[in-house]
Amino acid sequence: MTTIKLHNTRTRTREEFVPIDPDNVRMYVCGPTVYDRAHLGNGRPVVVFDVLYRLLRHVYGADHVTYARNFTDVDDKINARAAERGRPIGDITAETTQWFLDDMGALGALEPDHMPRATQYIPQMVAMIEELVAKGHAYEAEGHVLFAVDSWKEHYGKLSGRSVDDMIAGARVEVAPYKKNPMDFVLWKPSTPDLPGWDSPWGRGRPGWHIECSAMSYELLGESFDIHGGGNDLMFPHHENEIAQSCCAHPEGHFANFWLHNEMLQVEGKKMSKSLGNFFTVRDLLDQGIPGEVIRFVFLSTHYRKPMDWTEKKAKEAEATLRKWWRLTAPLDEMEIKPSPQFIDALTDDLNTPGAIAELHRLAKEKDYAALEAGLEMLGLQETVNFGVASFGFSTSVEVLEAANDLARRWMAYRDAKNFEEADRLKKSALLAGVDLSVSKEGGIQVPSATINGSPTVDELEALK
Repeated sequence: MTTIKLHNTRTRTREEFVPIDPDNVRMYVCGPTVYDRAHLGNGRPVVVFDVLYRLLRHVYGADHVTYARNFTDVDDKINARAAERGRPIGDITAETTQWFLDDMGALGALEPDHMPRATQYIPQMVAMIEELVAKGHAYEAEGHVLFAVDSWKEHYGKLSGRSVDDMIAGARVEVAPYKKNPMDFVLWKPSTPDLPGWDSPWGRGRPGWHIECSAMSYELLGESFDIHGGGNDLMFPHHENEIAQSCCAHPEGHFANFWLHNEMLQVEGKKMSKSLGNFFTVRDLLDQGIPGEVIRFVFLSTHYRKPMDWTEKKAKEAEATLRKWWRLTAPLDEMEIKPSPQFIDALTDDLNTPGAIAELHRLAKEKDYAALEAGLEMLGLQETVNFGVASFGFSTSVEVLEAANDLARRWMAYRDAKNFEEADRLKKSALLAGVDLSVSKEGGIQVPSATINGSPTVDELEALK
């Protein structure tokens, strides 16, 4: 069995990953609050944990990995956005949830096995809060239910490396008069008639943010599971609070064995912010014509535990590299492919994606195109956009255009591999069928082109391959 080593935030060491049950490896990742488009920074954890999901499926088998990522669809930001736009809350969350799925799909992310929405698990949250109150870990005050941090003081702060006393001294939280301790956090809060609310033992209200992930992960993955992930901005207080309430409600378990956190993202060396004018969403880049694979490549070029800097230069270099690799692997569709051992070694070494990409460069240089294609596929970088160029009349069907562009990519791959005999054969055959293969230049990059003359059929073009 392949050994995976991961940096565990909880222990601050790199550990050998040993699943609780190899037949059901379980991972939970905190998802978005759905009130707007996902910005570029939101895309990074999705891509990081998508690669880990792919690696786990490779090692343990696709049927033996369970991945859950939630949607927060009850939140004050959502309420404010709905009021601002005069639209029903359900419409806002449904629309933005689909936006997120579409944008992350464009980045090559596989959909998790479970994508629970907070509003679907309110009864489970209420039940967990009741359990915490019954065990003395939570208390009711003025219509609110709060977690009592002092009841878990010995353990609280272990993930983030902070003591409760230090946190209180440096706290910038609003200290409500009904709190027994400034660090106590809300599990349930009252709702006015104009806000979403559910009946509970404490009156009509809605859950706090932290309880939802604890309730949903328990329902879907059990009291103990293998990996919990997210951005390092969630380490405190969100993940710290998840641990406290989960371990107190279900002391028979130990919540997550491994905690993984990705670092934050910058743009051109600066923190992304609207005030600096460098804030943009994933959709902004896609609409500018930057393929999702290029965005993903730039993400993976930096190790997930290091700050990532998005630059225009990196995007251009990534696009050039992907164009080249896709040309090289175009003729290999029918071949049996598998990643190189060095590629797998890089990924199993705490998701060393820069090392995996370096191995892809080596494979391209040494013309091991089958292993190159397998590596691209495992990183989610296989070609899904059409970089070929074709001029054609309005009567040309999309299917013919795609077949012509496929011929162009195959022809270019033969040229890159210095198989000129096969390249010449394909070019002559294509010309007889009404397709002129050539090379155009875009930004100094050679791009295969196909000009369609006449009315070739898909079957005619397919036969040339």
